[in-house]
Amino acid sequence: MKKIVSSSDAPKAIGPYSQAVCFKDLVFTSGQLPLIPETMNFPSSCVKEQTRESLTNLKVVLEKGGSSLKSVLKTTCFLVDMDDFAAFNEVYTEFFGTEGAPARSCFAVAKLPKGALVEIEAIAFVERP
Repeated sequence: MKKIVSSSDAPKAIGPYSQAVCFKDLVFTSGQLPLIPETMNFPSSCVKEQTRESLTNLKVVLEKGGSSLKSVLKTTCFLVDMDDFAAFNEVYTEFFGTEGAPARSCFAVAKLPKGALVEIEAIAFVERP
C-alpha cells in the first residue's frame, strides 16, 4: 500500500502531485524545485544556490518519508543550461560525495516550472532496524 509524504518544511506542491510517495521500503520523490518553503521564491538566480536549495528540499522530503540522502539509490536531475553542469556537480558533491554516490541521470531541458534552473528527484530506500 502506498503512503503519501507531505512536509510543511518543504515547498508545497505547485500542481496535482505529492512531494513523495512511499511504497514498501522505497521512497519516490517528486522533482524538488529550489523554492524556499516559507516564501515559495528562489534563493537567487545562481545555479549553485538553486542546486543547494533543491537538495535541501529533497533531504527534508526524504526524511519525512523515513529515508535520508545516504539511502538514495538514484537521482534524476534537470538543468535548463548544461553549461551549469560543473557548478551543479560542485554542490551535488557536497551532499552526496563522490564515493558511493547514487546512480544518476542528468538532462538539459528547455524550461522548468516557475523558471527554475534546476530540479532534482530521487528514489531511496527506508532503512529498517
